[in-house]
Amino acid sequence: MKRKALYSSSRGDRSGRPGPVRLAEVAVAEPELPPAPPSRFSRGIGRVKAFYKRREKWFGLLASAAVAILALVLFQAFVPGARNFTQHDIDLAVRSTLEHIPEPPSKASQAYAVIRPSVVRVSQLEKGKDSDELEVKGVGTGVIIDEKGTILTNLHVVAGADKVGVEYIDGTKSDAEVISVQPENDLAVLKPKILPDDIQPATLKSTAKLRPGDEVIAVGNPFGIGVSVSDGIISGLRRNYQSADGKSNLTNLIQFDAAANPGNSGGPLVTTDGEVVGIVTAILNPTSQRVFIGIGFAVPIENAAAAAGLSPF
Repeated sequence: MKRKALYSSSRGDRSGRPGPVRLAEVAVAEPELPPAPPSRFSRGIGRVKAFYKRREKWFGLLASAAVAILALVLFQAFVPGARNFTQHDIDLAVRSTLEHIPEPPSKASQAYAVIRPSVVRVSQLEKGKDSDELEVKGVGTGVIIDEKGTILTNLHVVAGADKVGVEYIDGTKSDAEVISVQPENDLAVLKPKILPDDIQPATLKSTAKLRPGDEVIAVGNPFGIGVSVSDGIISGLRRNYQSADGKSNLTNLIQFDAAANPGNSGGPLVTTDGEVVGIVTAILNPTSQRVFIGIGFAVPIENAAAAAGLSPF
């Protein structure tokens, strides 16, 4: 039982001696009586409330339906010339509503929107025979991978160039320096001299969970006509590739069937969420034609990131 605190008071008499100490009264709580058992009526009310609480959602729906039906009946009863709605009328209304709902963009379109700001055009430049002016010898693609503007591309895109140029999504152009190469994976790392105002590096994604059948897009500059996107699936993993001249022998590649052609080299292979899983490096065509027939290869992003000195996974 909780008691009030005890306080003391000392006033003293005129002789200067302290007066008697008096203790405050101790409050004694009266014993509490047990609550009276609920009546039969109270128990019945409680059961009804509990029943309603458990089914509150359904009661609300039934009430809404009843109000709607009542409104329709009153409308048809009191509005002159009101027509009865048939199933055909309802079907027409539903169809009209669905026709005016805009379709969501495709997965490929959404992925392209995410990766596009990170894709650059890479040009291999060389001096002209009759002048010192630089001419475009070849065109490829690259992808920005960090806030410093570091660009990943293929080694064969920049090999032998007198100068390398890059162009960003906003039209900004810059010379770029090759700062690292990884010949065994046909990779080169570029450092541009000028960056755009809004640098947007790509997000890199591990290939550990990549499976044949997964949807991907390839983004690049096929034949130099401009940044293009194609979609397809992962066709296989851990593939090997040897170029027709025998100079390039690549291993552990991602095989895909999204269209890729000369100019796509160095571009990103991207998942449907816009994350880069590989760098497009080669196409397989047993004929003499350098065009896509359904088999493309990409270097896994783990290898590409290692070429740039990154270890994101």
